[in-house]
Formats: sequence, structure tokens, C-alpha cells
Amino acid sequence: MKTGLRHGVCALALLGGLVAAGAANAEVARARDLGIPFSGITGELNAITDVPGIEVGQVTLIEGEGELVVGTGPVRTGVTVVHPRGRDSTEGVFAGWFTLNASGEMTGTTWLEERGIIDGPVAITNTHSVGVVRDAAVEWMVQKGWSADWHAPVVAETYDGGLNDINGFHVTRTHALEAMSAARTGPVAEGAVGGGTGMVCNGFKGGIGNASRRFTAGEQEYTLGVLVQCNYNWDGDDLRLGGRRVDHLLPVGEHCFTDHSIERHNDWYPYCGDAGARSVSMSSRDGSIIVIIATDAPLLPHQLARVAKRPSLALGRLGAISTAGSGDIFVAFSTANAGRVDESNHAEVSVFPNYALTTVFTAAVQATEEAIVNAMTAAETVIGAAGFRVEEMPEDEVRAVFRRSGD
Repeated sequence: MKTGLRHGVCALALLGGLVAAGAANAEVARARDLGIPFSGITGELNAITDVPGIEVGQVTLIEGEGELVVGTGPVRTGVTVVHPRGRDSTEGVFAGWFTLNASGEMTGTTWLEERGIIDGPVAITNTHSVGVVRDAAVEWMVQKGWSADWHAPVVAETYDGGLNDINGFHVTRTHALEAMSAARTGPVAEGAVGGGTGMVCNGFKGGIGNASRRFTAGEQEYTLGVLVQCNYNWDGDDLRLGGRRVDHLLPVGEHCFTDHSIERHNDWYPYCGDAGARSVSMSSRDGSIIVIIATDAPLLPHQLARVAKRPSLALGRLGAISTAGSGDIFVAFSTANAGRVDESNHAEVSVFPNYALTTVFTAAVQATEEAIVNAMTAAETVIGAAGFRVEEMPEDEVRAVFRRSGD
């Protein structure tokens, strides 16, 4: 069982038997609680919401069990939303983005690259729900009075079709709008919540994770926060934690189908207790990760594009290689220069010194690494479509690994 405190603001509703929840206050540990070492100085909550003004909302959809019936379930999915300046703001932020490997989708990035600004919320969901969440974000912006004549919000995805009835299209406009409305500052729920409900990461159940770092430039202190939706390296090959290879020390990749009487909906993994090999149709390291980086340092778009490359190094520190079938897409924005991100008038903006960008790069790598591991330590075992089971990271075994390494 998980121990400690699950961080998160909760949006809870019952929708035709479908529970939509951002699950707050369950007892779970974060990565540091298990003795895993990380570098850098965290913010107060070690969360993306340590960056002033950031609000996060999540809706989690869980319904049904047993046989996969497309359109009915089982459902293990959701939506996670980040408001860069809070849900009531109608001002954009300077931003940049980067794709490490492009087997995935993040809408709005053509316009983002052209103008260097994100308007509206940034959302993450499953692969086949990008369109409906994107449309809901446009509706949100129209209702809130964003001034542009047209909108191209940023919505990203990872694939949850192992655990979820992904072709049932269970995420609706209403769910996305609920996540946007539920967004708050404060602790953020992690693990199998929101868009991360059906995700698998580094050989264990994955999902949503976040972390933060404080850094200085001259005499000024800033904060950088990261939120990830982690769904890569399903088998956990070459997994490294705290700089140490641990895939041979932990039971990584032991996913299986729990009920022999139910036909498997894929041949990637065997029935529990069987020795059947997986199909070569799926690389054991395939999958995806979305990384959202926020900072209150006054970075301009070209600087943020450089920051958005740095999660690549955090993935490498954890043993990832970014496979041909992986969708590893990162976006970074700055909440600084409030009131001055104006495309209609001249405006004087604060500019972060280029010589000090290394401090930002360092914070981004450190926070991304910890956010990914927080997603893994927070998530609990999930049984989903056709009885497919993905195990949680075993806390006691992780603690034992790092007790031994500290001897």
C-alpha cells in the first residue's frame, strides 16, 4: 500500500455512473519519501504551482471492469489542465516548445512557434480525445472573453489504450470544461489521475507528476515548475533512479491480463502466470511523455525554446532513449511580464540575461526528473480493459534499494 500524503485539489462528480475525480488526500508517498536522491532546491510544495499564478485542474474517469466493449468500457482516462496565469486571466504568456520524437500530438504549436505566445489553458488527455479537449478549450476562451478573433490552444496527448477503452471516446466537452473550472493553486494530485489515469511509465503504473526548483540569477530568486504526463518505457528497461540502474533490482514490466476467460485486446503482454512472450509489434520502450515547464523568470520565446529542450536530458538520466514510436513533446512558458504580452501595442518587457540561462536549464532537468519519478511513486496498481493489470512501484523494495546504496 501507498503511504504518505497524496497532493491534489479534487474535482469530483458522478456522471451517469462515471466517477470524475482528481483524487485528493489519499495516502501515498512521493519520490523523496522513499529515499531516492535528487539535486536542487525545491519550492514550498515541490509542485508546478510553486510558480505564482499557476492553477491546475483534473478530471479522472473510472468506470467498469472486465471485457473490453468499445463504447462502454472499461474506462481509465481523464483530462489535466494547467492555467498559466490562473483560470480567470485572459492574458497570454511567452512560450517555446520542442519535440524530441514526434510520434504524438500537441495542438497549437505551429502558431506558438510563429508568435512565441500561448493563449488560454494548456491541457493533456489521451490520444483520441485531443480534438474534443481542444474544442472545449476554445469554448472556454470564448466564454472567458479572450480578445482574439480565433484561438489555437495547446492540447497534448499520450496513449492509454492498454488500460482504457480509448476508442470509446469517453472524454467529453463537459469533462474538459470541468477540469478547466476546477483548477486551483496549491498541491497537485499525482499518479493515476486526470490525463494520466491510464498511463504506464518505466515499468510501473505512471501518469501525472510534478516538481519545482528555485534558482537565482544575480540577486534575484526565481521558481521553475514542471508537470508531466508520463507514459513511456512500459517495460522499464535500463531504468535508473537516483543515478543508479535499478531495473534488475525491482519487478519492472510485470504487466499481465488477470482473467484467462477474457480475450486479450492486444498481444503485448501475457495472461498472469503464463510465460508467453510479448509480440514484437510493440517495442518495450515505446510510449510517450508530455512535459509542461513553467517559470516566473522573465524569459523570451527564443530562450523558452531552449529551456524546452532540457527535459530530454532528464529522460536520459532515467534510462530513456526516446524510441521511434515515442511522442516526447515539451512546452515551456514564462508567467513574467504580466500586462506586457501585448500584440497590439508597443510594450517594454523584462529580459532574463542569456549568460544565466544555465541555471534555468539545470532547474528544468532536475525538476523534470523528479516529476517523472513522483508520477511513478504516487500511482497505484490499476486493472483496466480486458483485465489488463499494471503494477504500482513497490515502495518497500525501492526503500530497500536506497538503504543499501547508502550503506
